[in-house]
Amino acid sequence: MSATGPFATMATGALSSIMLSKTAMPGKTAAKKSTKKSAAKATPAKSTIKPRKATAASRKQALAPERIQTILDLLAAAYPGAECALIHKDAWQLLVATILSAQCTDARVNMVTPVLFKTYPTPADMAAAPIDEIKEIIRTTGFYNNKAKSIQGAAKKILTDFHGKVPRKMEELLTVPGAARKTANVVLGVAYGLAVGVVVDTHVLRLSRRLGLTTETTPEKVEQDLMKIIPKDRWIAFSHELIHHGRLICIARKPRCVDCSLEKVCNSGDKTWSTH
Repeated sequence: MSATGPFATMATGALSSIMLSKTAMPGKTAAKKSTKKSAAKATPAKSTIKPRKATAASRKQALAPERIQTILDLLAAAYPGAECALIHKDAWQLLVATILSAQCTDARVNMVTPVLFKTYPTPADMAAAPIDEIKEIIRTTGFYNNKAKSIQGAAKKILTDFHGKVPRKMEELLTVPGAARKTANVVLGVAYGLAVGVVVDTHVLRLSRRLGLTTETTPEKVEQDLMKIIPKDRWIAFSHELIHHGRLICIARKPRCVDCSLEKVCNSGDKTWSTH
């Protein structure tokens, strides 16, 4: 049955509209895609301007001298007398212990070093030791092959170039196998009381970023930033205090902000209020 009259005209018009709509859809889709692409290209340009202004402002506030002093005071109050957790009797033992502490806890290192130093007490003894025996003793600290080579290499270097004594200068200590800048800072600061730099381990790096003291991601650059804003007479203690705080409170995954003495001066996005 066919429609006639005005109804036929309306039906025909509606059908034509539908057909035109379907025909136009690809164009609309293309237009949407084009718009999305344009928006995607435009977004970075907008997002790179505003964050810079915000970051500059927040950075200036974070590095205000009075805020830095507050952080130092709070850390000193929370960890009075904080010191290196590695057990040692002299610079040589501290150097070895620090080399062993890479990717290992201080507690584990402290379980290994008594046996190691009883068996090979001096650099001369360590230099002459069978490498496999050193490896066996330090096995539980991880990466024992490389660590054994570094320890024995350090012993030989100290014997041949420094008369059997761990050097007191940064540039000399950095020539010793296994003694990167962090290790050198530990030895110079703890064994000799020389504030040559700031120890930047995984805790110091993490907390320095959370507290807004740096935006850098490498230990070397983080240390440079910290040396500019922390008074030199606080470099050694500051490192120990921040390391203790990182181990006990400001841990990596779920920082214990509810127990943190620095919470009021911290604007980190990692904050959590879990009590567990």
